[in-house]
Amino acid sequence: MRRYLHLLAAQIRTSTLLGLQYRVDFVLDGIIEIFWALTAIVPLFIVFSKRESVAGWSFGESLLVVAWFTLLTGVLEGAIHPSLAAVVEHVRKGTLDFVLLKPADAQFLVSTARFQPWRAVNAVTAMILFVLAFRKIGHGPTPWGIAGALALLAAAMVILYSLGILTVSAAFHVVRVDNLSQLFSSIFDAARWPVAVFRGALRLVFTFVIPLALMTTYPSLALLGRLPWHAFVLSFVVAIVFAAGSRAIWLRAISQYTSAGG
Repeated sequence: MRRYLHLLAAQIRTSTLLGLQYRVDFVLDGIIEIFWALTAIVPLFIVFSKRESVAGWSFGESLLVVAWFTLLTGVLEGAIHPSLAAVVEHVRKGTLDFVLLKPADAQFLVSTARFQPWRAVNAVTAMILFVLAFRKIGHGPTPWGIAGALALLAAAMVILYSLGILTVSAAFHVVRVDNLSQLFSSIFDAARWPVAVFRGALRLVFTFVIPLALMTTYPSLALLGRLPWHAFVLSFVVAIVFAAGSRAIWLRAISQYTSAGG
């Protein structure tokens, strides 16, 4: 475990140094990220301009969901997508062999190969949105609510990462998965809304198949003190299932990899 932590620290340090090579671009990228993150709340102002609540969620409560969405977008775009996008290039060029020959777990190596540190500003933007949301709600979260939400954040990151692994595993069968990644990003945009907004089969899909509800709505309910215990447990069960399933599919994809000459 210590060896992999050292490897992870080295990969993050290398990505940060590469980003700081062009400091003006680094700062500009950070400012652009803040701008795009703030645009996420524009639809809220439009929807709540003529009503007090949507599907039982007030403006402040919905802003909590947007804050979680902003935080996870930073994780997705800064730590998951850059590395996993490189896997597609490795498979396409037949250079994945160099990764597989290294004396470390291949999934760990490809998952930590590249980071985009300026995406971390999304975490700062998310903190600002959390503060604004609770000012609008009129009271802060309880210590238990914060602890539960942080635990759910860990489960959400596992689910998000597992979905990324499942997506890139498709690269071993369909080399061009760019459209699939873009489709996933478009679907993830729905996570900025409370799951109660969606009805019927779509709500079931966003809870169990592509569990967006577990990533943003459930942590928000935990902060509000309204998340039932069975939903809390469900989040971890789903996270474990997705982690185990994505690991099995990744190993199967690797076993069928035949390099560029295959």
